[in-house]
Amino acid sequence: MQKKYYSLYIHIPWCLKKCPYCDFYSLVTSDINFNKNIKQRYINNLLLDLENDLFFLKKNKIYIKSIFFGGGTPSLINGKLISYLLNEINKKVYIKKSAEITIETNPSSINKKNILEYKKSGINRISIGIQSFNDISLKLLGRIHSAKDAINAIHTVIDNGFTNFNIDLMYGIPKQSLKEAKNDLYQTLLFNPKHISWYQLTIEPNTIFGKYKPKNLPKNDILWKIFKEGKKILKKYGYINYEISSFVKENIFKCKHNLNYWNFGDYIGIGCAAHGKFTMNNKNIIRTVKNSNITKYINGNYLFSSTKIKDSDKMIEFFLNRLRIFKKISKKEFTLNTGIKISSITEYIAKSEKLGYIKNNKDYLIVTKKGYLFLNDLLEIFV
Repeated sequence: MQKKYYSLYIHIPWCLKKCPYCDFYSLVTSDINFNKNIKQRYINNLLLDLENDLFFLKKNKIYIKSIFFGGGTPSLINGKLISYLLNEINKKVYIKKSAEITIETNPSSINKKNILEYKKSGINRISIGIQSFNDISLKLLGRIHSAKDAINAIHTVIDNGFTNFNIDLMYGIPKQSLKEAKNDLYQTLLFNPKHISWYQLTIEPNTIFGKYKPKNLPKNDILWKIFKEGKKILKKYGYINYEISSFVKENIFKCKHNLNYWNFGDYIGIGCAAHGKFTMNNKNIIRTVKNSNITKYINGNYLFSSTKIKDSDKMIEFFLNRLRIFKKISKKEFTLNTGIKISSITEYIAKSEKLGYIKNNKDYLIVTKKGYLFLNDLLEIFV
């Protein structure tokens, strides 16, 4: 029997400050007793949380192809604790030798000691939350680091042996001009990162920006110019746009963990508010959500909900994820991942094809340039 590989997401919930645009679950360190004891307790409970999921999956051995430490700010946890956690995880699952292991970091929490410890622990990919190299933009985004901090952080990562690193960069920031957005890209390119996540600021409802909308957001015509000219710059410097907001120097540096999400793969999610997805018996898809109450979590109450996905929602979720990638969609892939026959969605395919959003041939669905340009409209057809 062919081995089935999962991804593993590990949520570290603490931040030094809550960013006003962020809708991920996080806790501000100044609001809780953030000390060595609570960090160790949290790490120990992550391992028990993982054991619960392994029991739920009822498999003798789970194979892991990627691990992602997200948050929050995972780099607030020192390298020794991360190393301990990975060593203990490796006793419970089989981690593929070529597994991509990523940790998200912020410039304010990057230092040489931790970077070296992360490398020693087996982490082989660093994602750095820069967002901008403009101090005014950083202040408007509520970031606590400066442009100088950002530059120093990247040098620390490079100088200590990490060649595979991602830079997170944002555009559409309040008061941002086309020139400033391009300058952020050019500054990023000076470091020759293997991967760039370049995305537009979006105002999410359950955020500070959602409650108090920032003033002076760039107009749509400016956003369009930033988007078009930014993509030209990245292409000129050899970056492949393989996903809506992801650019890579070489195919081998595509983010394997995120690709698993976008290809509708299965993954285990451990930690406060973490999500998981399991396909049971090649048909039933279960979504898990972990407890977002830190007190309850570290006292052993891990699972918040476990839900079986309806067939109609499977189709929607598949396309919500899969249409992010600039790659044709195999009809066999759709059936394999959802358990739904392609013939049952003929109506949706025909409507999409009539509007010029996709091309439909015998084995594949191919999204057109128009389809990607009007991606939200295309997705609404399947909703």
